[in-house]
Amino acid sequence: MTAVTDTHQSDLGWSLGVLLRAYERGLTSALADVPHGFRGFLVLREVVRGAHPSQAALAASLGIDRTVMTYLLDDLERAGLVTRRVAEVDRRQRRVLATPDTEGLLADLEQRVARAEDAVFGALDPSDRRTVSALLRRAACEYRDSDPDEHPCAVVEQALGG
Repeated sequence: MTAVTDTHQSDLGWSLGVLLRAYERGLTSALADVPHGFRGFLVLREVVRGAHPSQAALAASLGIDRTVMTYLLDDLERAGLVTRRVAEVDRRQRRVLATPDTEGLLADLEQRVARAEDAVFGALDPSDRRTVSALLRRAACEYRDSDPDEHPCAVVEQALGG
């Protein structure tokens, strides 16, 4: 384990940058066979949870532009991971549903993501990891809620240089 140097001890930007790049590399590898990688994984997870009544609601929840969501779902549908059906409440909308194989695949993908996270945050004990995760989630949610026009996916892509 490498000691924290004085140069970077209080440099939050440096720490976040190092961790974000390591996280991105780990997830890119772990999710290489999923259309659209991490973004596709997030969509599959939300679809399996079944919390969104329409494709538009799913896009809004994840902060993904509706046009981009259409292309993303086209690719997930071609891969046999989702289907789209006319929404019961409004025939102009589409509801996104998981296919029978998606739940099993999602369990495997979540294990891969957990292993990638372990590689990045392995220096922290489980209690510290839970604390860091809770604090980052709180900061992210409060930031997102303070600027509803900012799309979280676009922010992450910009930070990753994509």
